[in-house]
Amino acid sequence: QLQLVESGGGLVQPGGSLRLSCAASGLTLDYYTIGWFRQAPGKEREGVSCISRSGGFTVYAVSVKGRFTISRDNAKNTVYLQMNSLKPEDTAVYYCALSTYYSLDQRKYDYWGQGTQVTVSS
Repeated sequence: QLQLVESGGGLVQPGGSLRLSCAASGLTLDYYTIGWFRQAPGKEREGVSCISRSGGFTVYAVSVKGRFTISRDNAKNTVYLQMNSLKPEDTAVYYCALSTYYSLDQRKYDYWGQGTQVTVSS
């Protein structure tokens, strides 16, 4: 059965770090672009970052560029999002998703995980 499972979320103080993981089962991730998206309370879901199939190309939202790093380990069928210098406005549910396109347009993503909560608060 196809599954994307996010993990690594939690409560962190401003300025802190978290590493999110997106693990896949039932498919091989290296055939897909993987994207990270987030949805804050009362806001629309937005794209955070995506990584190409080989891992050689990445895209970041302006709001996270320089603070977040996306990476993938195809041997482990897992994609990561390292989040540093976290801010309260990064608080959201974070989702990973897969696409056959290299794009951060969420309309091009076909399958989504259930999400993991990230809360940045003192």
